Amino acid sequence: MKAVFNTVDKIKPFFDYVDKLVLFICKILLITDIVITAMAVTGRYVSFVPDPAWSEEVVLSCMAYMAVLSAALAIRRNSHIRMTAFDRYLPPKVLVALDLLADIAILALGFVMIVVGWSYAQRLGSRGFYVSMPSLSRFWMYFPVPLAGVAMVIFELEMIYNRIKKLVLGEEA
Repeated sequence: MKAVFNTVDKIKPFFDYVDKLVLFICKILLITDIVITAMAVTGRYVSFVPDPAWSEEVVLSCMAYMAVLSAALAIRRNSHIRMTAFDRYLPPKVLVALDLLADIAILALGFVMIVVGWSYAQRLGSRGFYVSMPSLSRFWMYFPVPLAGVAMVIFELEMIYNRIKKLVLGEEA
């Protein structure tokens, strides 16, 4: 059985790559937010600095992407909000089994985010445009939900695998 887990462990670099990619995207979005916000605020008080009309909508969209993508990152790092009041009273195997059950529920949520989020992005997003940027579809405003759903599914698959490995082998994954 250990040989099976050793074989599957070889795809860990894929999860590491996705993690680094999502983190890089979040960093770029944060830098973009800071630069645009600084430019917009400065433009209100300094006459030669432009204060573009689109700045607020772009900043809000970047923040939406960062919020859902960073939540997906929290799954991989196991740093999301969770209730641990009874953890010390439960046997370790029961605790791992309950964590596995929670992971399966979060995996289901990720699939819902992909399917419903994509549907919303296509249907609602195609019907409107950003007010300050009429050439840009609102699809990009709804797209963070299915994008984060994909990241959540990927990270949850890794978490579920690690929990099953811990249950079967009795060791830290």
